[in-house]
Amino acid sequence: MCTLQLPLAASLLRAWVLFLVTAASAEAEPGRLTAREPTYKETAAALRRAVRFFVERLSVNGGYVWRYSKKLDRRWGEREAGEREIWVQPPGTPTVGMALLRAYEATGDTYYLKAALRAGKALAWGQLESGGWTYSIEFSKRWRRRWLRRADAQAMPPQRRAARRNWTSFDDDTTQSALRFLMALSQTLARSPLGGPDEAIDEALQYGLDGLLRAQYPNGAWPQGYDGRGYQAARHPLKRALLPRTWPRTYPGARSYWLFYTFNDNCIVDCVKTLMVAARHYAQPRFRRAIDRAGAFILAARLPEPHPVWAQQYNFAMEPEWARRFEPPAAVSAESVGVLECLIELYLFTGDSAYLEPIPPALAWFDRVQLAPGLWARFYELGTNKPLYFTRNYELTYRDDDLPTHYSFKGSYGVERVRRLFAAVSRGGRTAALDRGRSPDDRTARRRLAPRVREVIRALDEEGRWVEGEMIRSQTFVRNVELLSEYLQLFPPSAR
Repeated sequence: MCTLQLPLAASLLRAWVLFLVTAASAEAEPGRLTAREPTYKETAAALRRAVRFFVERLSVNGGYVWRYSKKLDRRWGEREAGEREIWVQPPGTPTVGMALLRAYEATGDTYYLKAALRAGKALAWGQLESGGWTYSIEFSKRWRRRWLRRADAQAMPPQRRAARRNWTSFDDDTTQSALRFLMALSQTLARSPLGGPDEAIDEALQYGLDGLLRAQYPNGAWPQGYDGRGYQAARHPLKRALLPRTWPRTYPGARSYWLFYTFNDNCIVDCVKTLMVAARHYAQPRFRRAIDRAGAFILAARLPEPHPVWAQQYNFAMEPEWARRFEPPAAVSAESVGVLECLIELYLFTGDSAYLEPIPPALAWFDRVQLAPGLWARFYELGTNKPLYFTRNYELTYRDDDLPTHYSFKGSYGVERVRRLFAAVSRGGRTAALDRGRSPDDRTARRRLAPRVREVIRALDEEGRWVEGEMIRSQTFVRNVELLSEYLQLFPPSAR
């Protein structure tokens, strides 16, 4: 049986999730459920049945998409997927692969590890020459003619290489999630009975980590997309964020926004978290140096008063800038929460209390600008902190009565979650925070999880599917597999 090595901060957040989930599970169950705790045997059988369906009926070359029709005649990622297409962007192949590793970790059954290895090989096949991955991979000649795969690049003349797309995406945790999965897979294979490390996985992993470091700007930031080219250090010095004197109120066009210093969709935050895993996995100084540069950039990118938080993206002058037509220069709530969580993780990882200093002013800002208890606008106007919205025709406005429906312009955004996490760290310090949330004993934790485990097992149909309406969702599969795996790990060896 393997044990995956997670960074301290990730362990803390995972412990908090387990604590909250198990506490909620202790509530009274509906009358149709019995009070009996599921046994190890029946839980393991349900897990195997669910994974077998997913692996043997849904995978394409070992990879997965986000959603499948109940009839299995249609498949979707962020858009409808082709028959030979898999998704990298979560909750696609890396996300499912991590769930398969959790199942192996819980049971020691190499069926799950072999399935995870196939997912890893699918990712290795579609790795780009720039080091990372785009949103999806299609196992077809047409896709290979459009994209510059790492495996094809060396044998290709320069003019043909230049004609192919080569954009590594850090948007939506795409490349970062693939690297974290490959690191976990590599570590697990090294300790497994399958014969040790896999050369294709380790080559893709090392090349990808090198690409992640190459993609980091000299000032410590990352862009949303990276095409493998080098940077001129003089163009990207580390300096503090500025508020622009003026900025256009109408969308000026794309202007290569994917090259900006990007917090949008937690781009930089996910790069930092991935490097934390790499630093613990390999203990190489280059990863720690990259983390320190990223931490310095995050501190420098905090906007000046009256909004001591962050913008979604910054131009090379370190001013908030437009990205897409519904993402204006603004102080932003959603991504700022992700940054605050990252600062706590940086503190737990490094022990440097400077990472905690921006958090109280940011939380005070959230108190000042909330629309209602627990509700915030996503965007706040630079200089005034007035909430900003868009009409369905994408006109910038202060009104919220004609919002587009494809994007979140108001929400809770996890503000209270990060407030509780910071309070826990502040009360007891670093060591106490890392211990907080751990279950007092396995028996108590298992009893708390049992009602949810019963419900998940009951929801599994005869084919091994969790069907929601007319859809089979990877996100639901991953969540349920992780729950069943967590529960199985709480059994003592004598009860298995």
